[in-house]
Amino acid sequence: MAFRARHLLGIEQLTPLEITTILDLAERYVDLNRRTVKQSDVLAGMTQINLFFENSTRTQSSFELAGKRLGADVMNMSVANSSVKKGETLIDTAMTLNAMHPDLLVVRHQSSGAVNLLAQKVDCAVLNAGDGRHEHPTQALLDALTIRRAKGRLQRLTVAICGDVAHSRVARSNLILLGKMENRLRLVGPPTLMPPGVADLGCEVYGDMAEGLKGADVVMMLRLQKERMDGGFIPSEREYYHRYGLDAEKLAHAKPDAIVMHPGPMNRGVEIDGELADDINRSVIQDQVEMGVAVRMACMDLLARNLRAERGRKLVGTMV
Repeated sequence: MAFRARHLLGIEQLTPLEITTILDLAERYVDLNRRTVKQSDVLAGMTQINLFFENSTRTQSSFELAGKRLGADVMNMSVANSSVKKGETLIDTAMTLNAMHPDLLVVRHQSSGAVNLLAQKVDCAVLNAGDGRHEHPTQALLDALTIRRAKGRLQRLTVAICGDVAHSRVARSNLILLGKMENRLRLVGPPTLMPPGVADLGCEVYGDMAEGLKGADVVMMLRLQKERMDGGFIPSEREYYHRYGLDAEKLAHAKPDAIVMHPGPMNRGVEIDGELADDINRSVIQDQVEMGVAVRMACMDLLARNLRAERGRKLVGTMV
């Protein structure tokens, strides 16, 4: 099996072959999820804990559904009412969780690197559901699967990632993944929403939507992450939409068969025109949601296999 990772902390650690392995397995789970009976016993007897320090209804429900369809016992920890709010450190939380003997720990945290730190302190497999401005690996993987199914391939495409790149871990993970798969990458948005050192990211940078979308196969819009902004990054939402919000006029600069993506939740009339977001001929936003469950099932399946193999080797070692 071409997937040996113990955790899924980011795309950076994955090889192109491992990425393809995840996507190929996810294709099988897409088929399973479209059946009348959607259950599998791949994670039967295993415990999955979803630990979300940041709210995300979409991501948490997707992971919860994925685990339940694979037969895991799934527990959502309410951080708002937990010991974390009473002053417990992240390390203490990790030790407490470890004592519960979970098999899969899905973590979302507002600080970059927090998920990596937890992974060093627990005996189970850890999946990063988003940490600070660092990465959101399963979002990039579900985006990749959506693109591959819509375009028939995941190589040699021109992908324009537009909007609030500076605050987006989704953009970072997608840049890494799509770069590994040999695509032409563009970042489009105002200079105030571009990250420092953007010229070193190995992609083209545009401040004009018409230029940035010219000939694009994929147009990926990003959410304006106002909760991460502490200054005047944009003049106004109205002005932002006028210059950088995706509408039919701007999309006309892309290829006629270009697909439109958005990780959600969308701010209609700010980042994207509502009618365009719902256009089944151009928008694959609902497909992204569907692919999210399948990709997360594939990731947990692969990590569980590696975890079982590791525990089996340890058991044999204690018997020798």
